[in-house]
Amino acid sequence: MRRDELVQYLDEYLAIKTIEDASNNGLQVEGGPEVSRVAFAVDAGLAACEAARAAGAQMLIVHHGLFWGEPIMVTGVHRSRLAALLDAAISLYAVHLPLDFHATLGNKVTLAHWLKLENVGTFGHHKGSDAGFIGDLPAEMSLDEFAARVEDATGEPATGTWAFGRQRVRRVAIVSGGAAFLVDQVAAAGADVYLTGEVSHSAYHQAAELGINVVFGGHYATETAGLKALADHLADRYKLETTFLDLPTGA
Repeated sequence: MRRDELVQYLDEYLAIKTIEDASNNGLQVEGGPEVSRVAFAVDAGLAACEAARAAGAQMLIVHHGLFWGEPIMVTGVHRSRLAALLDAAISLYAVHLPLDFHATLGNKVTLAHWLKLENVGTFGHHKGSDAGFIGDLPAEMSLDEFAARVEDATGEPATGTWAFGRQRVRRVAIVSGGAAFLVDQVAAAGADVYLTGEVSHSAYHQAAELGINVVFGGHYATETAGLKALADHLADRYKLETTFLDLPTGA
């Protein structure tokens, strides 16, 4: 299909203009005019750019792109990444917070689906949108059992657990990535356990004092969810070939 047609659809479907974000969301690098295969990666590092080229992709869609508001010189690693894309005529499309917040295939709602949560709804607020999703596990379980369930869902080891609340959990709040700072809103929503991505020193005592269990699924792992859901969506809608480039950071 035409690159510009795909970009227009993504811009509108992901509502990239409606959410305040440091990321320059949308088409960041213009490649060839036709797209038949799309690669997906969490981060637009050189490894992803080279893997997209090896996969024969004409577009790379990432969560963390190359441009974040401030001007950046085309030198060093930035030049290497751009050169890899331009030499292979690969377009780069970035979608940061709009993919976190998307109600149908965003990171948070997809994690809720992966965990088979029931009675799923939203809670809290952040950047003018709902902060995250909250729902119930099919049955009460121990915190260790929940952490194992998260690892099974994401395919990556959890990076940490804070056991500050009930020994058995059912009500789960989810915000992907680095969102431990929202623990007060999780407590207000009545969750037994909070699933987020990245361990935070500054949130430790607040979580302890609020009595909230936290499972850290990994910043990388929790932000693969929306990309994989978007890949399935584009494959179904446009019959595009899609490939997910799994390049974990361990964080």
